[in-house]
Amino acid sequence: MRTTLRPLPPWLGHTLRVQRGPVPWSAVVRGALAAGPLLVAALLAGRPSAGVIAALGAMFAGINDRPGSRRAAVPRIGAPALAGAGGLVVGTWVGAQAGPAALIGVFALLGFAGGAVSAAGPVASACGTQLLVAVGIGVGMPLPEAGWQRALLFLAGAGWLLVLRTVLPSPGGRGAYRIDGERAAVTQVYAAVAALVDAAGSPRATAHRVALTAALDHAQDALSGPRLRRYAGSCAERRLHAQYAAALPLAEAATALAWAGSPLPARASEGLRRLADAVRSATPCGPLPAPARSDAALRALDEALLHAAVAFDGPVREHDRTAGARWKVRVRTRRGAGAKPLHTRPRAPVTSLRRAVGPAGREYGVRVALCFGAGAAVAQLLNNSHWYWLPVTAVFLVKPDLGPLASRVLCRAFGTVFGAALFAGLAALLPGPAGPVALVVLGGALIPVATRHFAAQTAVVTVFVLSLVMVGGEPQMALARVGETLLACAIVLCVGHLPLPVPGRGGGAVRTRLTIAGEAAHAYVLHVLSASDDRAGRWTLRREAYRALAEARTAIDLAAAELPPVARHTAGTEDVAVTLEALVDTTTSCAVHVDDTGRVPEQHAERIDALLAELAA
Repeated sequence: MRTTLRPLPPWLGHTLRVQRGPVPWSAVVRGALAAGPLLVAALLAGRPSAGVIAALGAMFAGINDRPGSRRAAVPRIGAPALAGAGGLVVGTWVGAQAGPAALIGVFALLGFAGGAVSAAGPVASACGTQLLVAVGIGVGMPLPEAGWQRALLFLAGAGWLLVLRTVLPSPGGRGAYRIDGERAAVTQVYAAVAALVDAAGSPRATAHRVALTAALDHAQDALSGPRLRRYAGSCAERRLHAQYAAALPLAEAATALAWAGSPLPARASEGLRRLADAVRSATPCGPLPAPARSDAALRALDEALLHAAVAFDGPVREHDRTAGARWKVRVRTRRGAGAKPLHTRPRAPVTSLRRAVGPAGREYGVRVALCFGAGAAVAQLLNNSHWYWLPVTAVFLVKPDLGPLASRVLCRAFGTVFGAALFAGLAALLPGPAGPVALVVLGGALIPVATRHFAAQTAVVTVFVLSLVMVGGEPQMALARVGETLLACAIVLCVGHLPLPVPGRGGGAVRTRLTIAGEAAHAYVLHVLSASDDRAGRWTLRREAYRALAEARTAIDLAAAELPPVARHTAGTEDVAVTLEALVDTTTSCAVHVDDTGRVPEQHAERIDALLAELAA
């Protein structure tokens, strides 16, 4: 008798899912050189508490040290570090002034503010979390340093890792090492375009179109990081910006080919792969094989390849036009500066504020406030020396961008138990104080790899924190750490399933993301149907539409993996996302045909009308 294996529940399947990829050796080296040397220097100076604070700053910076360009790493690491430093000052002052009852109220108010701000974006989320964690540490950790000294030491730890991120070259980088992150991101864009062309006419096309969107988002972020000058200054960087701009029409043509659903010969992607190799090796691309010009999408791909060849092998002058006059993509310069724009529009502060005070911000703010306040209340009732561990752990657990609620709780509990047991065994074998310092170095090196799974990250951070506790002169606290974590898991599970009818409905984050994606898709549709010849404006709207759709899809997938009482709040949202994706893909194909014929094809107009009607219904 044949038995059929039943699929795992979504929440359990997400718990067992592990991100794959090569080991980020450069980040591993930075992690090993960050907290450990700072701690050793502080011990040699006779200031172990100062070393503990600096090592904490380096640890949090290491968690935020993700793949990408050096410029993009500055706000991703620096902004949360500034928030953490401010949290230490506030926490130190509150701990000295407020009594136990007032402290719970302060924690709840700060939790609401930190949670609401997190809805503004990924960097804002890291800032809100690090602010609250630092407040808890500032209030509860017994340290001799004043608040401002703690803040400076914390910034020194994070700043040291940021210096390492800026100075150390990445292994295997080609060309100018300071733009190797940008080069890798642009390379991935061309590789993703080639993969989408190869997948045209197959069931894999949708997945490859999603991968292309992710590659374009990553490259856009990598190239648009902060800079001292307004524009790119070096010839290599100007060419890299031009190569990114040349990839946009290629991506548009590839999406149109995938929408058509007809398989293409392998020759169609050969030129794209040559372009990817040329970006990766920082060398000219040479002659490119042109595909057949049998329909509008292939003609668009052919034309985009010709213009890409100019961007790759043509001269890069101070006043260059990388995409050609017809595409109206001007490369603005100033004193040798280069490729601009990146087809992004700066987000106004009022937009971030609207997200923070919107349904998603209110809903998440209330949950963080309840978890942070309840954690502080329960911890103070227990009256142990490390009571701040419980509310700080609750802040990490309540973060939805770390995965579904049940997955977060299981991973946190298992990771803490495993990490505490591992630390207890290693602490018994390794002599102090060299043993805990060695564990700090090892933990810093493993954090970039451990971030691929929340349980692994929790285990590494547990070993790291318990080692710092021993360096600070306190006894081994592994068992207490496990107890505090399990209590925090129970609090977050309860709060996460509470209905919140007043400040916001369940699933507010998903609905907010879908609303933003719908608005971006409609703006893109209107621009294409107007048959405007402003291609730069069209690419900007297309990038915004696909980026918003990717963010909505991520939020929907996370919500669908929640336990049924929570997942039911977002039932049906996946169908809306699928319709929006079909609308944007159809509009992209329509744009390619408008460029070719000067009018909107009847087939595309009917399909767009049907999809708009489906969304309206």
